[in-house]
Amino acid sequence: MFEEISPYEVELLLAQDKADSIIDVREADEFESGHIPGAVNISVNVIQSSINQIDKGNEHIIVCHSGGRSGVACTILASYGYNVKNMTGGMLEWTGEIEY
Repeated sequence: MFEEISPYEVELLLAQDKADSIIDVREADEFESGHIPGAVNISVNVIQSSINQIDKGNEHIIVCHSGGRSGVACTILASYGYNVKNMTGGMLEWTGEIEY
């Protein structure tokens, strides 16, 4: 099981430097068209095979375009014991800074 977090709450965590890890699970071209500063890109299609790249000791905020793929990624990661939160609404709801 995993929790959800709003884009606004993610912005607050970033402003306070309290976001350990943001993983954007969109495809590379989507990620390159704009993402949350500091986010790393691991597509949901390879998340399971890339699991050894993800630090199990951190809390991870998972992001996609609208919240669907990040929910799938959260389910996968949570099943392996990772502490994850799904950012509801995805980048469609993001109003904070964008990095390219």
